[in-house]
Amino acid sequence: MMTNTVTVTLNNGVKMPAVGFGVFQIQDADTTQQVVEEAIKTGYRLIDTAEVYGNEEAVGKAIKASGVPREELFITTKAFIQHMSYEGAKEAFAESLKKLDLDYIDLYLLHQPVGDTFGAWRALEELYKAGIIRAIGVSNFKNDQIANLSLFNEVIPAVNQVEVHVFHQKQADQDYLASKGIQMESWGAFAEGKNDVFNNPVLKAIADKYGKTTAQVMLRWQLQRGIVSLSKSANPERVRQNFAIFDFELSDDDMAQIATLNTDTTVFADHHDATTVELLAGFVGKSF
Repeated sequence: MMTNTVTVTLNNGVKMPAVGFGVFQIQDADTTQQVVEEAIKTGYRLIDTAEVYGNEEAVGKAIKASGVPREELFITTKAFIQHMSYEGAKEAFAESLKKLDLDYIDLYLLHQPVGDTFGAWRALEELYKAGIIRAIGVSNFKNDQIANLSLFNEVIPAVNQVEVHVFHQKQADQDYLASKGIQMESWGAFAEGKNDVFNNPVLKAIADKYGKTTAQVMLRWQLQRGIVSLSKSANPERVRQNFAIFDFELSDDDMAQIATLNTDTTVFADHHDATTVELLAGFVGKSF
């Protein structure tokens, strides 16, 4: 078993693994448990889930079955929009803690910048001060929303988890977050295969040079940029491949070539488009 000792240090001193395993869209409980167990066995120590994914219980079972001491793992989960209020965030956290069958969460995020994010953030601040969350952060927030939340609350987010991949590289956003001591974490590292990314000629040429896959090149690119990355696969071999990114290094020329792929546009729904916000706001007050 390989182990990943590469970490980043968050703005409160907590160390976070630089490479993680996500379980978005893996809903079958048995499959989720199996792949998370495989990920931990492979060497992943950061596991990322969310209440809306519907698989926290299976992740919790995998954690228990792994035999890896709890303190060696870094578990992230998130409050979704229907719980985006002070009381709602408290309820969501308690439910996630129960489903994961854990005593504390390493990183807890507000999943979307929709609803009463200030009320929810104050709930997270209280849970953080109580010591049952080691770090708190946000997901899908733009820089102005990060600034607003930070300026009018006590605790600055430790992490902003956002869409980052070779087609949407967000260097300016990363620079802003870094200036505030906030760690950028990516979701959608492979752009969910959009634009035939796995067969992109620039990425394939680089991958062939190192005897690696295009997926490994994309994850290594994020690692060298100082971005915490998440990958996901229900295929055990791919799980192992996606972790094998610590034995090669992209050159400056490789990084420059990858930079040319940037289009600075999302390949998903724009979380900040008015129609998307209206759609997401429809979840407020609902339960799943």
